[in-house]
Amino acid sequence: MKRTAYFVSESTGITAETMGHSLLSQFDTVDFEQVYMPYINTEARARALCQRMDEAHARDGVRPVVFATMLDQEIAGILKAGDCFYLELFEHFVEPLSVELGVAPSRKSGQSHAITKPSHYTKRIEAINFAMANDDGMRPDNYRHADVVLVGVSRSGKTPTCLYLAMHYGLRAANHPITEEDFEHGDFPKEIIDARQHVYGLTIDAQRLQAIREERRPGSTYASAERCRRDIREAQTMFKRHSIPVLNTTNQSIEEIAAQILRAVKSPNGASA
Repeated sequence: MKRTAYFVSESTGITAETMGHSLLSQFDTVDFEQVYMPYINTEARARALCQRMDEAHARDGVRPVVFATMLDQEIAGILKAGDCFYLELFEHFVEPLSVELGVAPSRKSGQSHAITKPSHYTKRIEAINFAMANDDGMRPDNYRHADVVLVGVSRSGKTPTCLYLAMHYGLRAANHPITEEDFEHGDFPKEIIDARQHVYGLTIDAQRLQAIREERRPGSTYASAERCRRDIREAQTMFKRHSIPVLNTTNQSIEEIAAQILRAVKSPNGASA
């Protein structure tokens, strides 16, 4: 089955896309063509979108699904009258919440991603700069200033996870790739050991690691099955020696890995991830 799904908003559409993706993920037998439609903030744009929805219905043989966060009732009315299955994501929550709080909603678009607290925004920017400046072991002397230091073999997911933690949670995240020099020495560098209360290890199944490395350096020793198994085995020995909590990234998304690390960081006793 194929369906077209639109993520529609009068602002950035980030909320509609995020919530829509979460809902669609529950229907993995359906092939969704996903269309991102931000800034539908005039009646003319709404009518143009309705025309696109008509075309999608004619092409697919079924009406498209629309996930919307539209606070302008007139524009929302145009879309609801279109040839679609329309889901207003705020509709069932804003009014009941208003009654409970005893406060009328502002009905201003873009509020969920606006810079309402400049200090929080500044913290996130600083965290992103920190993650980029301390990627791939570039500044070991900064590990002591990090909220999180991710350690793992090459291509185990350290860099994207660090950036996600910085962008979404404002954490200063650095990462250290376990190098041939570390393997020859049989241990992590002193900077990692000194900062180990903030260190989390990432591991990955050897077969998956080989596939990732093969894409990067086809036919190389670096991508060989034997090298991948050795790297993972020796890294695990080093993690165990220093009681570093370890997360397996093989079947986990960046969001899932980050959520586990965040939970560990916020745990009063620094519980294992």
